[in-house]
Amino acid sequence: MGTEEPHIASRVRQIAFDLLDRYDAFEDNPWPILFRELDERCPGSRFILTVRPPDAWIRSVSRFFGAKSTPMREWIYGAGSPIGNEARYVERFERHNEDVMRHFRDRPGDLLVLRITEGEGWRELCDFLGHEAPPEPFPHMVPSRRPAQRGKRPRFGRLRRFLSSRRDDS
Repeated sequence: MGTEEPHIASRVRQIAFDLLDRYDAFEDNPWPILFRELDERCPGSRFILTVRPPDAWIRSVSRFFGAKSTPMREWIYGAGSPIGNEARYVERFERHNEDVMRHFRDRPGDLLVLRITEGEGWRELCDFLGHEAPPEPFPHMVPSRRPAQRGKRPRFGRLRRFLSSRRDDS
């Protein structure tokens, strides 16, 4: 499901829900936006909300996406690019975080609010998932990438391998 899908707003749920039986976990857009529907369709699932200060978030988003507009961001934020739309993006970011926390407020065991920028990582994640923390450092993104690296999205390979190996242990 790509950010360039021209009809994402009208097709996102159909595309997303067709994938539910094929995977155990999802990340990045549009999955966070669909948390209510996912919670309803997948009872007993657990959700992880990563949070950070809004000013740091918008700097990162603006630096990463620049002025490039996509249908996905148009659907989510009402503007395809964060540049020139910072206030709109921050408002949506804060509202989303509040909505997620409100949705799960009576079910704290179903939501982990992970504050990676405050040093949270393996211990909190593994406690939430009921697994031992691995000995290696928690993966994180470099706070500021050089322009030549822009658009090359880091992958959390170690995190994915860890979660995958734990799924196999279950």
